[in-house]
Amino acid sequence: MNLPNAISLGRFMSVPVAVLLILFDRYQEALWLFVVAALSDAVDGFIAKQFDMATTLGAYLDPIADKSLLVGVYIALAHEGALPVWLVILVCFRDLSIVGGVLLLHALTATKHIVEPMILSKINTLAQLVLAGLTLAALAYGWDDRGAATLMVYAVAATTVGSGFAYLVRMLQRGDLEGVP
Repeated sequence: MNLPNAISLGRFMSVPVAVLLILFDRYQEALWLFVVAALSDAVDGFIAKQFDMATTLGAYLDPIADKSLLVGVYIALAHEGALPVWLVILVCFRDLSIVGGVLLLHALTATKHIVEPMILSKINTLAQLVLAGLTLAALAYGWDDRGAATLMVYAVAATTVGSGFAYLVRMLQRGDLEGVP
């Protein structure tokens, strides 16, 4: 296992710790673990690209770690009443729909379907990270975000819906659904 994959695995393994910290009202620790985990995503990608260390394992492990972190933290924050439940359902539904759709296409067509990240999806991930960070900072330090988190809730909702539809449109344009019984 190379360094970028080890970093992704570490991020994945941090998810239950972050969730437990949130559930036990240890918001400062949860915030800093979340920040380190979020930054590790950029670090592992940079190392993989700059040092030609990209692997098939990393292509799967990195997005699994990213989505696990966001979904786990979002669910925990919704449980604590810090994020709207409808937003968490929307975020989880989009992610499950994309993964489920790819798995279903693979099962029905017996061909490999690669989901390349789109710019709107990257913006969505960034918005999700910012919202989680703002929310954790507010919980950890009693920080008044002056409505920034509320604005980010709607930005996350919009980019989640937009990127979900963009993936569907891309699949239709590429003909991924042709030949599906």
